Amino acid sequence: LSLTTQKSRTTIRLRARAWWWCILCFVGMETSSASIAVPSAIRVCVASTNPVKVNSAKLAFEQSFSESTIEVVGKSFPSGVSDQPMSDQETKQGALNRARGVKAQEGDGAFDYFVGMEGGIEPDSEGKLWCLAWMIVVGAGDSGKVGGAKTATFLLPDKIAELVKSGVELGVADDQVFGRVNSKHQGGTVGQLTHGLVSRTEYYRHAMVQALIPFTNPSLY
Repeated sequence: LSLTTQKSRTTIRLRARAWWWCILCFVGMETSSASIAVPSAIRVCVASTNPVKVNSAKLAFEQSFSESTIEVVGKSFPSGVSDQPMSDQETKQGALNRARGVKAQEGDGAFDYFVGMEGGIEPDSEGKLWCLAWMIVVGAGDSGKVGGAKTATFLLPDKIAELVKSGVELGVADDQVFGRVNSKHQGGTVGQLTHGLVSRTEYYRHAMVQALIPFTNPSLY
């Protein structure tokens, strides 16, 4: 055989192998996807009766599990930290306490997921106060898989920051500065400061979707 013919046959064999690898990989991906059962209904318990927190959880679950019917119920449960958490770690701990606590309170039988949300403050080295919130999701069952995520942070105005430093809870400080009533059950601080561009519900929803990553990617976590 000529050198040209040998090269041609080698090229054909390599292309055939490449096609087979593509087919095998595609079949493997389809099999993997099919093996992940999507429940027809998901029940979620949020450790709060605040409508902002309940609604943000519902939106995040509906987007993350679009093929399932989502039911979200709010139940009161204390954070176990101060009314106004003043550090990133305290805020995260409050959310975790709520999620695990409401799971212990309600039991695994009634719900598939348990959610804790906690808003807090993080001071910087210059004494400025930054607003943030933590979302924690705990799965039902003995494994107790945990997912978590933090919102973006934003700087509090001096008027609000001074009130918070004096011991006033952030939601109350907002109401005093902006002349509102119970703003934390509505647009929140972020809604007021962004002139409605980002509501508190939307602010929490983004982080909630990220907190669900371990549950929407079960083969990776």
